[in-house]
Amino acid sequence: MTADLPDNIFSERFGEALAFAHRLHRRQQRKTSGVPFIAHPLTVAALVIEDGGTEDEAIAAVLHDSLEDQGRNFPGGVAGLKAEIESRFGRAVLRIVANLTERSYPEEAHIRDRRERWRAHKLAYLRQVCGAGPQARRVSCADSLHNVRTLIRDYRRSGGRIWERFLTRNRDDQVWAYRTAAEMFQSAAASPLVQNLAGAVNELERLTSDGPPPSGPAAT
Repeated sequence: MTADLPDNIFSERFGEALAFAHRLHRRQQRKTSGVPFIAHPLTVAALVIEDGGTEDEAIAAVLHDSLEDQGRNFPGGVAGLKAEIESRFGRAVLRIVANLTERSYPEEAHIRDRRERWRAHKLAYLRQVCGAGPQARRVSCADSLHNVRTLIRDYRRSGGRIWERFLTRNRDDQVWAYRTAAEMFQSAAASPLVQNLAGAVNELERLTSDGPPPSGPAAT
């Protein structure tokens, strides 16, 4: 007779989510490094789990970019992918993923300047996430933390060329976006995960303000 599993052991749903995410993202690469994209949702899920996230939050972390990146490619489009996520993993997971998906916002509609429009879009998205509750905030914070850590690593490897991969091609915009995210998450609810994000943003700002990246092995 086997002993009962602890309450925090995840079910087969989580394993299914890992396989489903790989199926969705297997042809993608990370923007600044070119590594297989699946590394990102896996890392975000790990950060969520280590922060005490539930299975639903961990599954949402694995799938957090699915609607935004792969909705158009899925049979039935975004609506088809939403229905598939709900069928496989439940309405609660779909709700978190939907709240983490960027969309068009009224705030940006009439702004002509590209950088101003981009910043208005990011602010509207962060308000959306912060208003969605602690589950969405935890996953979004983990997402931002991994993104910032990736920028630090890739800047050490490639220098300022990494900014050319972004829409505004501007280092200040990226630092501003992640600092704003950290501040908004901190205002909503302080946590070690938010503190880690704030620290990573500080490191990114310091590193990219000090001239060329240091030589030697890339940071991990």
